Amino acid sequence: MKSEHLRFPGARGQSLAARLDSPAEGPPVAYALFAHCFTCSKDLKAAGWISSALTARGIAVLRFDFTGIGESEGDFAGTDFSSNVEDLVAAADFLRREREAPLLLIGHSLGGCAVLAAAERIPEARAISTIAAPSDTEHLKKALVHLAPELEARGEVEVHLGGRPFRVRRELLDDLAEDHLRGVLERLHRALLIFHSPVDAIVGVDHARRLFEMAKHPKSFVSLDTANHLLSDDRDARYVGDVLAVWAERYLEGVQPVGETEPEIGKEGEVLVIGPPSGFAQEIIAHRHRLVADEPKEVGGTELGPTPYDLLLGALGACTSMTLRMYADRKQFPLEGVRVRLRYSKIHALDCIQCETKIGKIDRIDREIEVLGALTEEQRGRLLEMADRCPVHRTLISEIDIVTKLS
Repeated sequence: MKSEHLRFPGARGQSLAARLDSPAEGPPVAYALFAHCFTCSKDLKAAGWISSALTARGIAVLRFDFTGIGESEGDFAGTDFSSNVEDLVAAADFLRREREAPLLLIGHSLGGCAVLAAAERIPEARAISTIAAPSDTEHLKKALVHLAPELEARGEVEVHLGGRPFRVRRELLDDLAEDHLRGVLERLHRALLIFHSPVDAIVGVDHARRLFEMAKHPKSFVSLDTANHLLSDDRDARYVGDVLAVWAERYLEGVQPVGETEPEIGKEGEVLVIGPPSGFAQEIIAHRHRLVADEPKEVGGTELGPTPYDLLLGALGACTSMTLRMYADRKQFPLEGVRVRLRYSKIHALDCIQCETKIGKIDRIDREIEVLGALTEEQRGRLLEMADRCPVHRTLISEIDIVTKLS
């Protein structure tokens, strides 16, 4: 996918930071609007994986930081649930004005409540999805009072959420105490998909049951098994994105159906890398397969994928494991599995006994191989010898000619 960093005016005039993820090739078939969880941001890794799954099917996703959060302007202490809803409507207005109105609304946790509350003011939206959303805003009020009992008396206090300090005011509690979802689900008349984990320790799964019971058809519920509230395991976030993308095709025209592959961009054996207008996240297209490379946040990345060196190590590790598997199968060794752990570093050339270079530093890869099964010592030794014969290993230690030109 490709990404643009944008800004638009929020409901109260502050400049809100946004990221628009779009399909790598061609115009979007539809736009989605994503609302993040309370005190989270648009850059939550789970949101990135969900966006990646949707853009792969042609759906562009706008995710933004609410007022006072992340890169957006404003005082977080002066915001409440109602202002979040207003920001969502402002984001939809921005999309409608600059691109196209959103046809799909997605909300994570309190963001799920917000998209439900905002839906009536975004008439173009045909489908809505909530992820780990509470069935009322009173849930957050109780959680805040539990964290800071003095809030109701003092008017403004600092609370720690997700390991970070935030100033909150009593006005937020007053706003959360209102029934913002009263009658909303009965009047929704849009397709609704509810995701929730039965072991969510932040928002219990009973909230999903209440949302489902209040909603009218068409409505669907997907259990997230062992996922936590923030979908911090990439596999859970990818699952949500994939299921959401499949579900969306029923309600959004032009979304690529399941089972159909996108047009082939490169020939088999070619790899295409597409960089965004800004940032480091790169889309890698290898024939019919797609993945993302990125950099850590400490160097300006967004951690949407492994680093280029991680991918290099992964290529060597995968080739090593495949080579051992093919050799063991041919020799009928009882090999039950292979684990390859790799680390990259720079070392002083003098520390490398077998290296010809003796000045400066050289690249080093440490590879530790674990072979599983009832193998003899002789078989284990043969497998260790075969590791150095994997094609990627041979490529890395050979002389390589890289020819570069502008196309």
